[in-house]
Amino acid sequence: MKAISYNAYGSADVLEYGERPDPKVGPDSVLVKVRAAAVNPVDWKAREGYLQGALDAVFPVIPGWDVSGVVVQPGVAVDEFAVGDEVIGYVREDFLSRGTFAEYVAAPVRTLARKPLSLSFEESAGLPLAGLTAYQVLHRSLKIREGDTVLVHAAAGGVGSLAVQIARHTGCRVVGTASLRNHEHLRSLGAEPVEYGEGLVERLRELVPEGFDASFDTVGGDALKASAETLAPGGRLASIADDEVFSYGGRYAFVRPDAADLAQVAELAERGIVTVHVDRVFPLAEAAEAYRLNQEGRTRGKIVVTVDWDA
Repeated sequence: MKAISYNAYGSADVLEYGERPDPKVGPDSVLVKVRAAAVNPVDWKAREGYLQGALDAVFPVIPGWDVSGVVVQPGVAVDEFAVGDEVIGYVREDFLSRGTFAEYVAAPVRTLARKPLSLSFEESAGLPLAGLTAYQVLHRSLKIREGDTVLVHAAAGGVGSLAVQIARHTGCRVVGTASLRNHEHLRSLGAEPVEYGEGLVERLRELVPEGFDASFDTVGGDALKASAETLAPGGRLASIADDEVFSYGGRYAFVRPDAADLAQVAELAERGIVTVHVDRVFPLAEAAEAYRLNQEGRTRGKIVVTVDWDA
């Protein structure tokens, strides 16, 4: 099969497009014919070696954890999916090697859910990691509830935009930080936008003087500090970007594959409660450029790579 892979940690320059062996399908997995795969910031962090303290790399590594596609072969123990089923997945294992930036991926059923019919393959590919992260942090780590006032950092990004929509659906007032060019987009999602940068704490206090019930940090550093300084008494704080959150009494969160949670996120998408904004689409052969763009950190929504099966 054709795939993107790398043989050593490094910049996007280490990514190569070429032939890799077809994946073997274990008893509890299905072979998915990949239609689209989304790029996430964690992908370039893994490629540059930042996760090697937690995840071994078995080189050559095919990157990518997000996927949408079609089941072409179920494993012998699988009865959840059949040939022809359209699926989405957060296909993360406890090592780096068999990713989704390929024509095929062998995906454990614990990582999969049925694709929302109302979303394209490109939109669906952007849903699993970002959607699961937003869902699990809001409902597990922050335990949001109706009537809460919630702060979401980088609210126009992949995780942030889905967090805004899920929190609004729960009945929360949502304030989101973003650059000025994304403020109208945030308003369309139901959030009250606040600009990044110097004076952020003062702007947040002016808007929510009583403090936030829950704060979702996706950036770290100054954003995390601003979150801590603007919490209401008893407010909850979680970060997916900076373990300094522990020093503020908050929780550090790392998304995990969960078929039931992913099915819940897919249902929200099917009902039109959450939408996925696809910022750019690249063919598989140009995945390195997609990674470079993602690493710049200025994307609204998701960057997606597609596999062309019509050629």
